[in-house]
Amino acid sequence: MTDFYKVLQDKCKTLRLAETAKELPTMLREAESKGWTYHEFIDHVFGYELACREQKNCAKLMKWAEFPQQLTLKQFHLEEQSAIGDKQLNVLKELSWIEENFTLIMMGPPGAGKTHLSTGLGIHAVEQGYQVSFVSMERLLYVLKTKEYISKSRTRHKRITTSDLIIIDDVMYMAYEAKDAQLFFQFIYEMYDKTAFILTSNKGPSEWGKFLGDTTLTTAILDRLLHRSEIITFDETQDSIRMKYRQVLFPESGVES
Repeated sequence: MTDFYKVLQDKCKTLRLAETAKELPTMLREAESKGWTYHEFIDHVFGYELACREQKNCAKLMKWAEFPQQLTLKQFHLEEQSAIGDKQLNVLKELSWIEENFTLIMMGPPGAGKTHLSTGLGIHAVEQGYQVSFVSMERLLYVLKTKEYISKSRTRHKRITTSDLIIIDDVMYMAYEAKDAQLFFQFIYEMYDKTAFILTSNKGPSEWGKFLGDTTLTTAILDRLLHRSEIITFDETQDSIRMKYRQVLFPESGVES
């Protein structure tokens, strides 16, 4: 590497153009061989740096989101469920509901596609530059209870509360103690009108009261969550998509001795 290249690379590093510094010699050789104008070269340099930063930021946001699986919208079998159609999915993909701090409540039996759709929308949002957090109800309560004395929970709590979209999976899958119900209410109260939510649940909002054990508290939670909301209901009679596309260990032929 010539001293000329080295000096330019050092200047790029000083300006915090780290990715450009690595690629600069190749860029200069390409510019010379193709006869780029100054305008074309500068546009290429800045475009390359921005693309690298966007890629790094997306990777960081994906890590922070903590999606349980990489389930994308392209993998979602729209034709095999009746909860939403092409038109509704296109509206959701526009993500304007995130800007408006909407709540999406996805209800239905296990394996119907609730988690897949919520994860797919979350990944799509990350790809558009939004900060997203995916957390189960059980994990959220653990984080809320331990954030004061466990550093990992404190970090997780900060990332959740600074997210543009919070996805809470398996809401109300079991009965909760009064202290847990209060923590959940306080969390919803603090995040109300500051972020968008996606909640997945096997139970409809009308049943949440018996799981939280406090009708007044449940009403207060729903009052905030349902203020701007859309409820997406997956058919109770629908076969489990998860079971239909499960991977198997043994072939489907009969048992052999």
